[in-house]
Amino acid sequence: MPVETTNTVTDDRDQAVEGERGALVAVLLMVILGVAGIFAVS
Repeated sequence: MPVETTNTVTDDRDQAVEGERGALVAVLLMVILGVAGIFAVS
């Protein structure tokens, strides 16, 4: 039976990168929607 070894440091880093990417996408979406809203109002 093979023993699975996981590198917790790498896993944590991957999760942190995914979290940062999600936050970046959320901020970009808010900025785009804000700009679109300004154009829609004016």
